[in-house]
Amino acid sequence: MSGFDDPGIYYSDSFGGDASVDEGQVRKSQLQKRFKEFLRQYRVGTDRTGFTFKYRDELKRHYNLNQYWVEVEMEDLASFDEDLADYLYKQPAEHLQLLEEAAKEVADEVTRPRPSGEETLQDIQVMLRSDANAANIRSLKSDQMSHLVKIPGIVIAATPVRAKATRIAIQCRSCRNTISNIVVRPGLEGYALPRKCNTEQAGRPKCPLDPYFIMPDKCKCVDFQVLKLQESPDAVPHGEMPRHLQLYCDRYLCDKVVPGNRVTIMGIYSIKKSAQSKNRSRDNVGVGIRSAYIRVVGIQVDVEGSGHSFAGSVTPQEEEELRRLAAMPNIYETIAKSIAPSIYGSTDIKKAIACLLFGGSRKRLPDGLTRRGDINLLMLGDPGTAKSQLLKFVEKCSPIGVYTSGKGSSAAGLTASVIRDPSSRSFFMEGGAMVLADGGVVCIDEFDKMREDDRVAIHEAMEQQTISIAKAGITTTLNSRCSVLAAANSVFGRWDETKGEENIDFMPTILSRFDMIFIVKDEHNEERDMTLAKHVMSLHVSALTQTQAVEGEIELNKLKKLISFCRTKCGPRLSAAAAEKLKNRYILMRSGTRQHEQESDRRSSIPITVRQLEAIVRIAESLGKMKLQPFATEADVEEALRLFQVSTLDAAMSGSLSGAEGFTTQEDQEMLSRIEKQLKRRFAIGSQVSEHSIVQDFMRQKYPEHAIYKVLQLMMRRGEIQHRMQRKVLYRIK
Repeated sequence: MSGFDDPGIYYSDSFGGDASVDEGQVRKSQLQKRFKEFLRQYRVGTDRTGFTFKYRDELKRHYNLNQYWVEVEMEDLASFDEDLADYLYKQPAEHLQLLEEAAKEVADEVTRPRPSGEETLQDIQVMLRSDANAANIRSLKSDQMSHLVKIPGIVIAATPVRAKATRIAIQCRSCRNTISNIVVRPGLEGYALPRKCNTEQAGRPKCPLDPYFIMPDKCKCVDFQVLKLQESPDAVPHGEMPRHLQLYCDRYLCDKVVPGNRVTIMGIYSIKKSAQSKNRSRDNVGVGIRSAYIRVVGIQVDVEGSGHSFAGSVTPQEEEELRRLAAMPNIYETIAKSIAPSIYGSTDIKKAIACLLFGGSRKRLPDGLTRRGDINLLMLGDPGTAKSQLLKFVEKCSPIGVYTSGKGSSAAGLTASVIRDPSSRSFFMEGGAMVLADGGVVCIDEFDKMREDDRVAIHEAMEQQTISIAKAGITTTLNSRCSVLAAANSVFGRWDETKGEENIDFMPTILSRFDMIFIVKDEHNEERDMTLAKHVMSLHVSALTQTQAVEGEIELNKLKKLISFCRTKCGPRLSAAAAEKLKNRYILMRSGTRQHEQESDRRSSIPITVRQLEAIVRIAESLGKMKLQPFATEADVEEALRLFQVSTLDAAMSGSLSGAEGFTTQEDQEMLSRIEKQLKRRFAIGSQVSEHSIVQDFMRQKYPEHAIYKVLQLMMRRGEIQHRMQRKVLYRIK
């Protein structure tokens, strides 16, 4: 008879009043049931090979590893139930919630019985992925709002991981009334505390306005992180700024990416209140304006380094064609011809650029060190030799290309900068050009006009291929596996034959990091000038009419595909015979430069070091890579040595002997060195002699006057003698 005095109220609703609320609830529970069925019953495989229940097994495996997440493919969902996938695309915010609830229930079923101490069920995070075509940041308009979108880009900044409450408890200040378990919406939306306290108590004054405060120890929190996504440099229309977008990641999506990664994001395009401006004026203009961000529900990090550009999208037919192309006997010449075909001549430079685009193979040694596989190239030379045009072309045809100019780029812009986040006042890091070009080519024009301290910032990126930073409490290392292609003018604007070494204004530290250094001289030669003029004229006359590629060239798109295909599929090594040959040649090279330094009595400013040996190895590997061969043969080493010979060794030799003194004949050369030796015998270090008496002395010995002045000038430039007392007296320093 218990409960007979329960004052329950029984009524029948004859009007069918509150059914509408119920309907929504019913629909939700039905959808949740369907989601649950999908997670439990979706299977892959056939009867013969045996089924696997994909998501059930995944949930169980992850749950037992204390990883409370599962990744759902939208294609699987669509093949199971078209409507569910459509709902998830159109209104992802509420349906993702249902999917997570369903996942929690399924996890509950598949993991029973749980060990003691772990009876409480954890929430499961569902991540989505899809093979749909990715949109562009620029194509996100207001009609995409709160839909699922898929976007590629580069992560350029990441905040530290912070905590965000999902359920909060609040308490009234005056009457101590607590309301617990208030659900806060996910995303960057806040929660507005109630203004009034509703508890009416007799004999107590009413609670004041805004009485509630949050009780932090009774809240449930999750991790979240805000990323900044920038669209990929190759998708930016010409002459526009790249667009940025804020991303909000939570729980297991935190710390999946670091700045500099190329990612594809699945997320819900949502809005948040734009930050209140300091001076809220009377006319509330921005009352309905919201700023957009993306709530991430899935991240795919593109393959390490440069594997993202085309390699994923090469069809088998294309692959067949590319392999056929690479198997052609004269593929090397063809590729060199197809590089900037509108520029006449300079074949060796084009061949070197072809090697730079393909790159050697990166080695990882057993003790954890890496040797770089990228080739760096420097072009020094006269104005008007189409250096910048070559750079622009390389930027177009390499899988990732970044073009900067020397004056317009600072050290922080090239490597990485530390920026203070305006909202949270904490520091975070943004990668610069070298980080964004990870796996590609950085073209630096006007390399000689860069400030000295900015040029030093590139040293580490060029040899170790990392960028280390210790600024503002952030100590970190970023990857920058990129080739550097630099163009520079000589010190005097044009290459001055009489000045020799002094044309090169760079430190040996940076020069030794370049694998090949080309000196491009603008030589006067009537035949060449005629053909060049004809070539330029024909370009100007038939600029747009000549669209089809010339015979024996590969057009730009195919070349781009070939480059990225070879870079991902092939990593050749030197064969034993080639290595032996290279060793002997290297020793000859070293002794050649040593002999040359002894003859000319001074160090060359372009050093020949072990780095140069590695450079030849890399060039040989890149030649093997063009043909998609597993090993670089002796012929490749021959060609690599030839390229090296015409570039760096010529540059190293060009300094001192040929044309350095302005007299190239052997007798004059000997005469000058004779005068110099006599001069040095004539007065000791630290003594002074009048210039006039020296000149008179040598004139008596029948030496020509201009030769004597030339020697004095040379010694002065080397800092061996100095003028004193109105330039009348010479003083010997060393």
